[in-house]
Amino acid sequence: KPHERKRAVAHLTLSEREEIRAGLSAKMSIRAIATALNRSPSTISREVQRNRGRRYYKAVDANNRANRMAKRPKPCLLDQNLPLRKLVLEKLEMKWSPEQISGWLRRTKPRQKTLRISPETIYKTLYFRSREALHHLNIQHLRRSHSLRHGRRHTRKGERGTINIVNGTPIHERSRNIDNRRSLGHWEGDLVSGTKNSHIDTLVDRKSRYTIILRLRGKDSVSVNQALTDKFLSLPSELRKSLTWDRGMELARHLEFTVSTGVKVYFCDPQSPWQRGTNENTNGLIRQYFPKKTCLAQYTQHELDLVAAQLNNRPRKTLKFKTPKEIIERGV
Repeated sequence: KPHERKRAVAHLTLSEREEIRAGLSAKMSIRAIATALNRSPSTISREVQRNRGRRYYKAVDANNRANRMAKRPKPCLLDQNLPLRKLVLEKLEMKWSPEQISGWLRRTKPRQKTLRISPETIYKTLYFRSREALHHLNIQHLRRSHSLRHGRRHTRKGERGTINIVNGTPIHERSRNIDNRRSLGHWEGDLVSGTKNSHIDTLVDRKSRYTIILRLRGKDSVSVNQALTDKFLSLPSELRKSLTWDRGMELARHLEFTVSTGVKVYFCDPQSPWQRGTNENTNGLIRQYFPKKTCLAQYTQHELDLVAAQLNNRPRKTLKFKTPKEIIERGV
């Protein structure tokens, strides 16, 4: 059984609540009260709003309420709310993140208050073995499927050697319109590699985050150029504007690609994967489906398309919990 939780030092004390009450009575602003208590204005604002507002705020009542809310154990929301649990499980199995599930519910079911849940509640229900609402094995559906939760660490990734691309246009010559993500049709691309010298090509639209995954016969420039050319020529003209790539030799035929498709190619600086941040993040999502040490040659293009479809139907926080498919369909 979880131990009784004690009030943390960071929480407001009764004496601070008395100061808040006195400040409100004196018609001080929230910011002035916060400054006097050396607290954040947002902390004071939330405290007042959750305790009947400026007019009816009472320090003792607010303190008693805070103590009641802090008591453990708390009932598990997903144990009590079966419709919500069913929805959460369904989306976890589709490899949605807790944050995507929470945001999607807020956006698509704004009037159904019983279908609200925070990302942290989903994480806690998954990781606390005492909670049976979501089986511990569902952790495997998370993007980072660790058996335990860990704090963030600073990590260093391996660096690739510098490769000279002949006549390549540097990323610094991209227009501001591309950098600001104002229009569709500007893509970032990369290779994802598996075992047995197998590779797939990943493309993501900078504005919509719409993802395309291409099966490759090989990593050589001829195979990559052919796959990219065929795919881009199948897209509407509004979606064929630019492509940003790293300095891998698989795109050595970039001039030939541009002549065939009309798509301008820009190259990142050496050892600068953050310049293709959207694609790097998308590759992390794709690794949920194709972990390292997987032979990618075993998958057909149809199977890759199904994975891309799942990603394109996931709501994204950066899109205000709309899906990439929604964004790109509105723009074409």
